[in-house]
Amino acid sequence: MENKKTIPQSVLIFLICIAVHAFEVLVIRTDETVFSECFINKLFGIAVLFVLLKKYDLKWRDIGFVGSDLVKNCLKGMTLCAVFYGLAFAIEFLILGARGTPAHIEFFVTGFSLTGTEVRYTGIGFVLMCVFFNIINVWMEEGLFRGFYITFIDREHGFGKALLTAALFFGIWHIVTPLRSVADGDMSLPTFAVMSIGYVILSAVMGIKWGLLYRMTGTVWVGMADHFFNNCIVTNLLHVVTADGTDEMQIVRVLIGELTSFAAVLIYYMVKKRSALKTA
Repeated sequence: MENKKTIPQSVLIFLICIAVHAFEVLVIRTDETVFSECFINKLFGIAVLFVLLKKYDLKWRDIGFVGSDLVKNCLKGMTLCAVFYGLAFAIEFLILGARGTPAHIEFFVTGFSLTGTEVRYTGIGFVLMCVFFNIINVWMEEGLFRGFYITFIDREHGFGKALLTAALFFGIWHIVTPLRSVADGDMSLPTFAVMSIGYVILSAVMGIKWGLLYRMTGTVWVGMADHFFNNCIVTNLLHVVTADGTDEMQIVRVLIGELTSFAAVLIYYMVKKRSALKTA
């Protein structure tokens, strides 16, 4: 770890991973097949993690995959997501009710869409695939963007810079989705610019939240469980349906759920940090 090499090395790792990610989303398009999910880049990312751990002489527990209190920490993460997305769903139903648009919740498999296009999948096989692919997704993203990057960069630059760098990587990681919408003609360039900025910022904020959870707990399980519940249950399986369509206010729901949970985690982190300073 000499000569402050962790940032350049982290950038190189990120560029390799996002190149595979972009190739799958833009060319292979695995999510448009029966699998309904781009999972090849996630499996590649997990393989990269194995290589990185060996290269830098790290164990899985060193990047937050701690065996103790696994169930307890996962329940904390799922509870965090359920509480704040419960609030988001409630606000969404209140808004729809005020507009005179009756709504109800349906359970089926679909993917997150920035353009409102919808493909439904039913059957236990699709549900099980959704759960499995989301486990792979959070294993890779939390393992790389929180566990590895924060641990790796923190050694040379401190937690603050490590947290923000990892969050920036995570934000940029999500620009591939709107990029495909432009390539397919589903989104104009001005819309892409606005959507990309918003999507990158929101993803970075989520990355900061999960990074703070990693810092406070010393494990990735709380953030991973929150991340899994968010992606799998809230986005892929539970849907608000009206006579006019499905998940018309999904973006609003996501903003409410993520920003309120981020604020809660940030406030808790700051209070906990101040308390630790007073007792030090």
